[in-house]
Amino acid sequence: MPRIARTLGLACGLLGGLVASQAPEYAQQYRQRLGGAADELRRVVERFEQDAQAAGQSREGAIGRLNENHDDLIRRQGDAMRANIERLDRLERQRQAFQAAGPFQRLAVLAQDFDREIARAAFRDYEPAVPTTTEGFATAGAGFLAGWGLARLIGVPLRRLFFRRRRPQAA
Repeated sequence: MPRIARTLGLACGLLGGLVASQAPEYAQQYRQRLGGAADELRRVVERFEQDAQAAGQSREGAIGRLNENHDDLIRRQGDAMRANIERLDRLERQRQAFQAAGPFQRLAVLAQDFDREIARAAFRDYEPAVPTTTEGFATAGAGFLAGWGLARLIGVPLRRLFFRRRRPQAA
């Protein structure tokens, strides 16, 4: 039975390593989507600012003017533009945090503050990759150790429960 336990521990370790090695690749695909979303939102906001300036308004003044309008559709456009500006600010802050972070810190940046829409889209289109970076190898190793360790922790009580050595009874 110890051979089965070792094999199971190795399999769990390999599975943990495989899964963990994908975290840096997912983070990289997320960062690409983050950049694309921020670039597109910036284009929308800049266009709005140009239109506001052409009408003799500041960005905030134009949004206020939209929000004061009696037409519900136009008021909603003001709310939508304010939401676009706020989201752009959040995405830019996160983009800067990624740029300032080192390889391993990027995973923490992603875990701490992510945009749900971008995260869902990145997960939906995610394509696994072979880890070829130090970060990928390190997370694979950590995942292996976590999987192997978990299998060992689960295995100890199971071995005691199912594979108790029977002591010969005295006659």
